[in-house]
Amino acid sequence: MSSAVSITLVQQPFIVAAVAQNTAKVLEIAAGSQSDLLLFPELTLTGYPPEDLLLRPDFQLLVEQSLQQICAAKLPNTLVLGHPWRDGEALYNAASVIQNGAVIARYYKQALPNYGVFDEKRYFTEGTEACCFELKGQRFSVLICEDVWQGAPAALAKEQGADWALVLNASPYEIGKAQQREELLQTLAKHLHLGFVYVNQVVGQDELVFDGQSLVVSPDAQLVFRGKACEPELATVNLAVPGQQYGHTELAPRLSVEAEVYAALVMATRHYIQHNGFPGAVLGLSGGIDSALTLAIAVDAIGADKVQALMLPFAYTSSMSVEDAKAQAQVMGVEFDSVSIEPMYNSFMQQLTPLFKGKGKDTTEENLQARIRGVLLMAMSNKTGRMLLTTGNKSENAVGYCTLYGDMCGGFAVIKDVPKTLVYRLADYRNSLSPVIPQRVIDRPPSAELAPDQTDQDNLPPYDDLDAMIEAYVEHDKSLPAIVAMGYDEATVRRVLNLIDINEYKRRQSAVGPKVTSRNFGKDRRYPITSWMRKQR
Repeated sequence: MSSAVSITLVQQPFIVAAVAQNTAKVLEIAAGSQSDLLLFPELTLTGYPPEDLLLRPDFQLLVEQSLQQICAAKLPNTLVLGHPWRDGEALYNAASVIQNGAVIARYYKQALPNYGVFDEKRYFTEGTEACCFELKGQRFSVLICEDVWQGAPAALAKEQGADWALVLNASPYEIGKAQQREELLQTLAKHLHLGFVYVNQVVGQDELVFDGQSLVVSPDAQLVFRGKACEPELATVNLAVPGQQYGHTELAPRLSVEAEVYAALVMATRHYIQHNGFPGAVLGLSGGIDSALTLAIAVDAIGADKVQALMLPFAYTSSMSVEDAKAQAQVMGVEFDSVSIEPMYNSFMQQLTPLFKGKGKDTTEENLQARIRGVLLMAMSNKTGRMLLTTGNKSENAVGYCTLYGDMCGGFAVIKDVPKTLVYRLADYRNSLSPVIPQRVIDRPPSAELAPDQTDQDNLPPYDDLDAMIEAYVEHDKSLPAIVAMGYDEATVRRVLNLIDINEYKRRQSAVGPKVTSRNFGKDRRYPITSWMRKQR
């Protein structure tokens, strides 16, 4: 006789290599739960992705000891949790089903992603079999993340008589991904008449953001539960006997693109700083929109008392920039200092001018300003122990509109994967919550202020056009003729694509930053520095 099963979706952060802490969290959550079953994310015990730590025998030993500790607790509920597992010579991305102090079933992930940000075939062997168990008369199968995207493992689970698939996930965030997950699970449920309980971890891990938004979809494809975006939660759902309708659903509101991206950036920044043990953050506040948005994210992530902003003006810095930077710092309540870089610049030029031997001014002098600022910011980071946040956006990083060892200095690039057009939308969104970014920072033409009356469009196409070209080339692999066919001037497109190609060396030395688009500059896109691709166009 079947009856309803109460299941808790453990949408929580699990930190990479914090095996002891992750184990303690599992035990604490389980001990405080009255649910029949608790479902944890993919690689619960090690965090995801552990990368080459998986190759270390001592790391695997920690996992084995962790599982022994959890079994020894003899918890009254059933636990399904993820971990790496070595069986003979093969290492698997595994999930164990633990009841009454024993592992009653173990599943090996069948579909190993090896594209984009994923490298699972570097470490793991593919599983080949379904894994099912029964609880209160209902039959459950276990799947792990990519298994549902490939489809065949879910079909195999249904063939084994499963009523529900329990899906452990470490599914990284990108714009539009949450809706894709919902549509995928509802399509599979409708096709297979199989219910899905899908738990996703919620944590920032270097350049990856795991956004939660866990799901429950009934065997008749009804969306029963949707978890919050970028917030930890323990959500309990009663799984009805297949065939019964759900009179009550609990659906967290679906966020706008701007709200979702902003939440992802805040969580990524918070976790990078906290999990790496930094006491706070420091950044250069220029009076421009990129640093203004970065400051807002930093304060929302870790609190105003842990953030320091430095204004580093020069002769070309407008009074408007100085005023706006100071005004924002005051509104947000952060420590604020202003130091002119002019004496240092003059000292450098006194030494460099004889070496330049009469050569005219060019970008060398502009880059020197940025590098002096980088030295001062790194000095403050060094002295206080705070993480230096860089403020460059995806558009600038794409075409190299940034200075190596200058404004690229720092340890975490908060908006590295945010196109300039989205930067403006995020600034408007943040101000809709409370006005913290001066409106004229948003309204004025963007400028690096490294030369008199300079604007970004002196050197770059309008950002609407530039971002469209970057997206087409970087995220969709479109060719030069295909991008020209979108309505852009061929000479401009050729110049933009060449800039993207030749600046790979800069991006390779840039700080890590959170991925939010479908393809970022990092794990997603691995291009050679030395390449003649542009000469083949």
